Amino acid sequence: MQNSVHIGLELETLIIFTLLAISGLVIDLFAHRADKPISIKAAAFWTIFWIVIGVSFGLFLYFHFSAEAASLYFAGYAFEMALSVDNLFAIMAIFSWFGIKSGYTHRVLYWGVIGAVVFRLIFVLIGTSLFALGPYVEIVFAVMVAVSAILMLKKKEHEETSDFSAHPAFKFVKMFLPLYPKLYGHNFFISREHVEEELKKEENKDIVLKRKGLFFATPLFLCLAIVETSDVMFAFDSVPAVIAVSKDPFIVYSCMIFAMLGLRSMFFILDALRNALVHLEKAVIFLLFFVAFKLFAAASLHLFGVGLDIDVYTSLIVIASALTVGILASFVFPKKIEDSQAKE
Repeated sequence: MQNSVHIGLELETLIIFTLLAISGLVIDLFAHRADKPISIKAAAFWTIFWIVIGVSFGLFLYFHFSAEAASLYFAGYAFEMALSVDNLFAIMAIFSWFGIKSGYTHRVLYWGVIGAVVFRLIFVLIGTSLFALGPYVEIVFAVMVAVSAILMLKKKEHEETSDFSAHPAFKFVKMFLPLYPKLYGHNFFISREHVEEELKKEENKDIVLKRKGLFFATPLFLCLAIVETSDVMFAFDSVPAVIAVSKDPFIVYSCMIFAMLGLRSMFFILDALRNALVHLEKAVIFLLFFVAFKLFAAASLHLFGVGLDIDVYTSLIVIASALTVGILASFVFPKKIEDSQAKE
């Protein structure tokens, strides 16, 4: 029977998960304390670092609990990383609009992940509690996941928000804090005294502040607010999809956290490969439809006796195969739209 594993909050497992996550975050923060651009080589190293940590925890689940528990974790881990790629591309557009230098992007992503750790916990607890209510909830979640897939399918290829000043998070910050329109180092806020010093500089003589206050929000904080909001909206899609793989709250939460921590470093690799992984999104869309079918089929079996339970091993094979095909297809069949346009 699928999703029968329930490891709960066993103390030893909870301690190991917490130590791995916090230790990794501390090491990462110390290594990137300077505001320097992260090279592809360094990003690859840190991506491998986080993958090793994530895989190590999965192996711990294998030896400490069972192969099924580890398979649920690895399926959710791979699925969360795949789903997050689309969100990372959206974050790239946010950085581009605000003109955030590459040396500061890691700082925004770091604090963005800290917020995501909290929000994911809330969403996972609510989501798994709702799933426990019965098959009808599974049908609702199946519809939600299918709608997400359809929206991704209909999304225009180069569709990006052109003006983030109209974003709700931007307006919310603006409502409570005065804004300073220029970056001030890696600071999220700037004091009134420093603002007055900045305004005395020749290059800032044209700046007119619309409001006064003790502290001003910089574009870096506005960027962080929009990134956090983007992640919360993304969680409405990703959390139900990952819960569909495993209904155990701890397995769901741990695989999502380790996947997110690794994606922060992977961001810089994806930024360099954003025009290369052209077919990966198709694989993600396929997986969302697969998860929607998986939920609906299981609910139908329980309610009407007609349907099927897709076991975790089959799910893991489907997820791994779809992602592999999506990545390989991107390199074997690269997009040639720009080339054809150039010839015209």
